[in-house]
Amino acid sequence: MIPRWRNLCAPTSIAIAADSPVSPLPADRNPVEINMTPDVHPFFDENTNTVSYVVSDPVARVCAIIDPVLDFEPAAARTSTRSADAIIDYVRERELRCDWVLDTHVHADHLSAAPYIQKILGGQTGIGSNITITQDVFGTIFNAGPEFARDGSQFDYLFDDGEDFAVGGINARAIHTPGHTPACMTYMIGDAAFVGDTLFMPDYGTARADFPGGDASMLYRSIQKIFALPDETRLFLCHDYLPENRSEYRWETTVGEQRRTNIHVNDTISEDAFVTMREERDQQLSAPKLILPSIQVNIRAGHMPPPEDNGTVYLKLPVNIFGKPKTLPDDAGPRTQ
Repeated sequence: MIPRWRNLCAPTSIAIAADSPVSPLPADRNPVEINMTPDVHPFFDENTNTVSYVVSDPVARVCAIIDPVLDFEPAAARTSTRSADAIIDYVRERELRCDWVLDTHVHADHLSAAPYIQKILGGQTGIGSNITITQDVFGTIFNAGPEFARDGSQFDYLFDDGEDFAVGGINARAIHTPGHTPACMTYMIGDAAFVGDTLFMPDYGTARADFPGGDASMLYRSIQKIFALPDETRLFLCHDYLPENRSEYRWETTVGEQRRTNIHVNDTISEDAFVTMREERDQQLSAPKLILPSIQVNIRAGHMPPPEDNGTVYLKLPVNIFGKPKTLPDDAGPRTQ
């Protein structure tokens, strides 16, 4: 059975094929030095279950900001900057220089505050180079006009798989980890990897893979790239949804913990078993409640669509395009994962 989101994909010529390999990093590449330990400060937004991070070199006093949230009230279509301002205050109080404002992928559950953060703190915005696939698919769904470039140019920098960069004096690498979306990236900064939605806490599992351009097999292979990192590598997640047996939010784990105990994918789970589980589960999931506003903004690097001739910005609601609502089984978990 094909997940209902797949029916919305643009022609297969722009999608990543299900049997395409997720390339490992070249064997002759030097690994990121995991003995370099950045400071990591999380900011949890309970409205969207999203975790944003300030990742800094405490010696050089330079930071990267990852997955910042722009607050959005859907009933009133009103934005606010409470969550982003908390990040800005933290950076200013510690006198950090912001070099990067990074998104791990085009989020479907919150609006990105990257432009607002950049305007105040500076730095370059960045995302994975496969953003162009996501822009092409959703540009078609939202009938975006010719003014909407589908080449990723809304971002300052597009990372290729395995590309090196730095946060101050700490070596970093961008690792392409598609599956949840085509443009998903893991940012490895010193001994810390920021995996976006690819993995959740071990007691919650993995992200859905049924969005346009998503693929469960590719998600499994991307997770194997993360599992190939040293067991002690710290993993920082973009979301946490409380399972029934846990009362406190968590967003930090390790490669070793995930490999041993993740309920969806661990060292004992085959690709075929994972794909069967993931696709069956995805059939039961409803759309994230903020997907329509989020995607329209996030494919533009967090910028709103251009205002119309009356000076007002409008977000589109494509009617009856995303299929019928699903009735969830009792064990299906939160509506978006």
